[in-house]
Order: sequence, then C-alpha cells, then structure tokens
Amino acid sequence: MTTMNISLPDTLKLFVDERVSFGGYGTSSEYIRELIRRDQERERLRGLLLDGAASPAAAPADAAYFERLRERVRQRKAG
Repeated sequence: MTTMNISLPDTLKLFVDERVSFGGYGTSSEYIRELIRRDQERERLRGLLLDGAASPAAAPADAAYFERLRERVRQRKAG
C-alpha cells in the first residue's frame, strides 16, 4: 500500500474526525478510502447512464413489456 499525505483546513479535518468517530470508521484513512470507492462507483454508474442515454431507443416500456418481464422471471424461478 502506498502512503499519501493531504493537507486539510481545520474545518475539514474536524469533519473527517467526526465522521471517523461517529461513522464506524477505524481511521481517517478508512473514511477517505470509502469516499474514493464511492466516487469510483458514481463515475462507473454515470458512464453506464450516459451509454444508455446514447443508445438507440428500444420498444416502449408499456404494460405488456412488464408482463413479459414478469413471465420471464417466473419461468426462471420455476426452472
């Protein structure tokens, strides 16, 4: 594991310390790692949403679509 030192204003340092104390984190490093992981996941989801928005339109999601979807789920549970 690599070490990274960061400088924070007192207000942010206090905030991090409070999150560690009351948020179930053992250290400030654990808290920062969690923030980074969440940001990575947010970026991944954003990419998926943008890919979906850029994809061609599909069939409308009407009542018949959802019924076919329910039927596929029922078949998988039964099978």
